[in-house]
Amino acid sequence: MELGLIGLGKMGGNMRERIRRAGHTVIGYDRDPELSDVASLAELVERLEGPRVVWVMVPAGAPTQSTVDELKDLLAEGDIVVDGGNSRWTDDEKHAAELAERGIGFVDAGVSGGVWGLENGYALMVGGDDEHVARVQPVFDALKPEGDFGYAHAGKVGAGHFSKMVHNGIEYAMMQAYAEGWELLEAVDSVTDVREVFRSWQEGTVIRSWLLDLAVNALDDDEHLDKLRGFAADSGEGRWTVEAAIDNAVPLPAITASLFARFASRQDDSPQMKMIAALRNQFGGHAVESKSEH
Repeated sequence: MELGLIGLGKMGGNMRERIRRAGHTVIGYDRDPELSDVASLAELVERLEGPRVVWVMVPAGAPTQSTVDELKDLLAEGDIVVDGGNSRWTDDEKHAAELAERGIGFVDAGVSGGVWGLENGYALMVGGDDEHVARVQPVFDALKPEGDFGYAHAGKVGAGHFSKMVHNGIEYAMMQAYAEGWELLEAVDSVTDVREVFRSWQEGTVIRSWLLDLAVNALDDDEHLDKLRGFAADSGEGRWTVEAAIDNAVPLPAITASLFARFASRQDDSPQMKMIAALRNQFGGHAVESKSEH
């Protein structure tokens, strides 16, 4: 099938390549002309044969809203817009209603995989009407990991991003647990090789995970994380998870505490946040701050 893809950054660029490897045609647009296949959104829409599917991979909030607004005027009845960024699920409901006024379908797709997705595939959580999801299914099949897992039609519009939000909340708590354990091991005199303790957990233990593997990678690069400043940003999805928990009276003590720990990292050079920063860089290519920058 043909796909228009808007936003060719770390995730979008790799997604374009993975979809093309599966034999589909992808026409990509990015504000950076060196990355873009076309000069404008209008040209992208002109190049696609109807009915069109256009996938948006731009930052949540105003950039996504302005892109949806422009597509609403460019696309035609029967076309579909997929939002694969990290938008808040309540925005999905708004965007779906706005596009429906023109007969344009809407699908929200939570995408997880970071900088590793090109080779490993992306976990996909999708929300939308069955008929709209079915139209995009060949692209979902191209992006997902090989095998039976890694894709779910989670429910109606908003369900994909809500599921990805909860995924990221769990990710916050898991990273915080590894970080706290690492700091405690570093703090005692009796443990002289913390990195190898972490490495020993990679096989045969119930706490083994891809995040643990990435923690070991980070420690191999910088054994005591001396090069990093103990600061970790929050992308917004941790906050949204906690807010949703409050709205639904669901207790989330571990995820809430991990969010607050990131707030604490902005106040001083937290050892735990060095590990959080290292893990975010390992799996997502997120920027880290070195001590030399401060």
